[in-house]
Amino acid sequence: MRWENLSDGPRQGTADAALFGADAVRTRTFDTPEFRGITFHEIRARSIVNRVPGASRMPFEWTVNPYRGCTHACVYCFARKTHSYLDLDTGLGFDSQIVVKVNAAEVLRRQLASPRWHGDHIAMGTNVDCYQRAEGRYRLMPGIIGALRDRGNPFSILTKGTLILRDLDLLRQAAAVTDVGISVSVGFTDHELWRTVEPGTPAPERRLDVVRTLTEHGIGCGVLMAPVIPFLGDHPDQLRATVRAIAASGATSVTPLVLHLRPGAREWFMSWLGHHHPHLVRRYERLYAEGAYAPKWYQRRVTRQVHELAEEFGMGPTRAGAARRIRAPEEPAPSPAGPTQLTLL
Repeated sequence: MRWENLSDGPRQGTADAALFGADAVRTRTFDTPEFRGITFHEIRARSIVNRVPGASRMPFEWTVNPYRGCTHACVYCFARKTHSYLDLDTGLGFDSQIVVKVNAAEVLRRQLASPRWHGDHIAMGTNVDCYQRAEGRYRLMPGIIGALRDRGNPFSILTKGTLILRDLDLLRQAAAVTDVGISVSVGFTDHELWRTVEPGTPAPERRLDVVRTLTEHGIGCGVLMAPVIPFLGDHPDQLRATVRAIAASGATSVTPLVLHLRPGAREWFMSWLGHHHPHLVRRYERLYAEGAYAPKWYQRRVTRQVHELAEEFGMGPTRAGAARRIRAPEEPAPSPAGPTQLTLL
């Protein structure tokens, strides 16, 4: 594995810098049912706050990712490509070879205390889920949230994991001193689709229970309705059922996002599609013939349907920045040229 060249992604304007050396890696396995077949590569990171490349569609500039690889095993996950940087497999290897930055909290505290850090918003869960199963053993997030709380640094979390409720008290403490935004990802409520396309995740209704619990404890929580999967999860009845369930959970907003298939994820998803739904392969090849994203007309149609349903059920779409509660700048900023699409999933 190319540990010596590992970074959390491209650095704007600089060459990729090694975050740790090979001598800092410890490989472990655990013979327990929830971790059987999973290999953990424990590393001591040199850096944990990562700058998002300027060309990215992400609506934020800084991220923290305590893990690489994800046991959620979502067949569409765009982050699969990042495993190839380590000479690791982007299919089963992404699901079972998990990099754990065991010193994430202490490195974060050091970076937040640096005079070069200006307290910008930090997004988490934007690459892989920080509340995947590994977090139950390694418990990195309490230290991370504590560090952000102690500096009053605004942050947001996007997750499919119910484990976030373990840190409810910490989240409430942080929300008392800074802007905290929580979003839960629920693209559909169809159980048959969930079992095959997101096999390592909690069931959709359990995720919506997270939304309900956070809201009841005074932490507003939006839902990223992602991904809406063409021909499998986009029927009007499916969209209606999903938006109805999201509204019933007390979510503050719903933001639909159509499936996109970047290199790495595209090959794995299309292999899955050929096995489970071979009759759809040609339709997908046509729909995604122009690249990673579905055509604009299709995205607009789904967005319009979801927003109309949200209004019907008494909720609204996400306003720009609302789900993340990013503090407004001191000086007025120019409006972006077009809509921003979050690309976690």
